[in-house]
Amino acid sequence: MTELSSSSFQLACPIPIQQYPTVVMAHGGGGRLMHQLIEKMFVATFGSGALNARHDSALLQVPRMRLAFTTDSYVVRPLFFPGGDIGKLAVYGTVNDLAMSGARPLYLSLGMILEEGLPMETLWQVVLSIHQAAQAAGVQIVTGDTKVVDRGKGDGVFLNTSGVGVIEHNLTIAPQSVQVGDAVVLSGDIGRHGIAVMAVREGLQFESRIESDCAPLAEPVLALIAEGIEVHCLRDLTRGGLASAVVEIAEAAGVGIQLEEARIPVREDVRGACEILGFDPLYVANEGRFVAFVPAAQAEKTVEVLRRFAVSVNADIIGEVTASPEGTVVLRSVIGTSRVVDMLSGEQLPRIC
Repeated sequence: MTELSSSSFQLACPIPIQQYPTVVMAHGGGGRLMHQLIEKMFVATFGSGALNARHDSALLQVPRMRLAFTTDSYVVRPLFFPGGDIGKLAVYGTVNDLAMSGARPLYLSLGMILEEGLPMETLWQVVLSIHQAAQAAGVQIVTGDTKVVDRGKGDGVFLNTSGVGVIEHNLTIAPQSVQVGDAVVLSGDIGRHGIAVMAVREGLQFESRIESDCAPLAEPVLALIAEGIEVHCLRDLTRGGLASAVVEIAEAAGVGIQLEEARIPVREDVRGACEILGFDPLYVANEGRFVAFVPAAQAEKTVEVLRRFAVSVNADIIGEVTASPEGTVVLRSVIGTSRVVDMLSGEQLPRIC
């Protein structure tokens, strides 16, 4: 099976493929095969002090600080796409949710729902991706669960991850902290993840390869806080894209938000793909982008800090918070007209995370 080699990590798939080339129901039955799968693949790959305790819950030693806790599930199809896969999504998505609270991510749980007949090679690739993503994000997988469902009932692999992070500051980063006059800062170009997934799923080919922006966001967020930026609110732009995120914040904060279309970066290949498919880039999902609401006086400093990091090198100020109309987002177009931005009433891109 696939072998990953590096100076710090050398493993070959530990499950005997000659005997079990695919996942079988017994791998979730609580017996020897399930024990073998957990011990020889999962624990051997993700092993940490807490996980090695083999307890029903992880006992975690953390400083006496505020904690952030989040959970999310991942059902993307296909499992692998340009720039990412379901394993990266699960780790980075949970890490990013913690980061949006201004937390330093520390620990993850991992729940795996596997479909009978899943090639063990595919599972091993997902496991390796999770391991690499956790290392890149600086988190430990400390507890987990595995279930196997009947063939045709699970679409290969579903993942659930929960995360714990520590909050090392006194800021209240939430929609309720947004103030009139705040600047809206976007961390980078939008729309790549949704288009990358859709292109593979539908067999579409474009002149250039569009890759997902899937990436961890804690590092630039923590840098903002370390630099003394008074961050009022953060939101990562996943399902529903930029539009849904800012509408949610406007409604929760009871403020208006004005966005400048000319300052919202969209790659030309992504814009072209959206035009062909009939999508609006504002609503297309991202997995490595966020918006920050900060005092206007600190907006330029915010952009300067974010541009130090590859994941946010294209950060820019895209709008401001207004007193009215409350709960409404208005987009000023490149030709000077304005339109109200609302949430989608349906699902524009199904199964993208």
